[in-house]
Amino acid sequence: MLPSFLESLPNADELPDSCDIPVDNEDQNFIPNVLLFLLEYIWKHREDWFFAVDMGVYHATGPHPKVPVIPDGFLSLGVDRRKNGKPRRSYITWTENNIPPILTLEVVSYTPGEEYDEKMAIYARLGVLYYVIYNPEFWRRDGHLPLEVYKLVEGTYQLQVGEPCWMPEIGLGIGRDRLVDDPFDREVLTWYDAQGRRYRSEAEVERDRAAAERQRAATEAQRAEQAEQRADEAQQRADRLAEQLRELGIDPEAIESD
Repeated sequence: MLPSFLESLPNADELPDSCDIPVDNEDQNFIPNVLLFLLEYIWKHREDWFFAVDMGVYHATGPHPKVPVIPDGFLSLGVDRRKNGKPRRSYITWTENNIPPILTLEVVSYTPGEEYDEKMAIYARLGVLYYVIYNPEFWRRDGHLPLEVYKLVEGTYQLQVGEPCWMPEIGLGIGRDRLVDDPFDREVLTWYDAQGRRYRSEAEVERDRAAAERQRAATEAQRAEQAEQRADEAQQRADRLAEQLRELGIDPEAIESD
């Protein structure tokens, strides 16, 4: 049951799923989707997480509960993978046990979007533990690093050192890498384990498994060929010995019968 002050707040049917402002470059959708699709593979047996791309997050810490903040991507833990078995239209904190996203992602665009100040303040008030800003194109313009990960410490975001950045509360690291088998050789954000190893995609794992199977089959075929060759050589030696015995007037078959 919702607390009395939340009972008057709008529900999902009354709230739009995102704003009507289009993104100004494809990376704002592409980068978080790469993270989403990889997470769907590495956490495929978990149902306690939700990752969304360009979805409105409604909360009661801003000027009005009907005014969402819309990250390019965000992750929440401790919530249902699907709300009541259905896809969410938006993420409404007061219907998610007041659980805010644990991570938000902003991909800086050609038009500055207040990623380093206004949105940072919004996410701090909301209680987002990790705030990731990816700025591969305009970081010099903005006076920042291409990738910055901030952690909320006592209400203030502190820039984390090192890449990939390990986030123990999430159980994942985040960092940059080249997209595997990409004809455009694009840099993307991806997930890492505690040892700093990049998580491979399902396609990579299946490709490596298939390659290993082909290698095992080739090895077995080579071993069978070598065994057959050794058997042929042994038979040839036996045939030569039998011929030599016959030249000496000895019947090889008689020797075998003895």
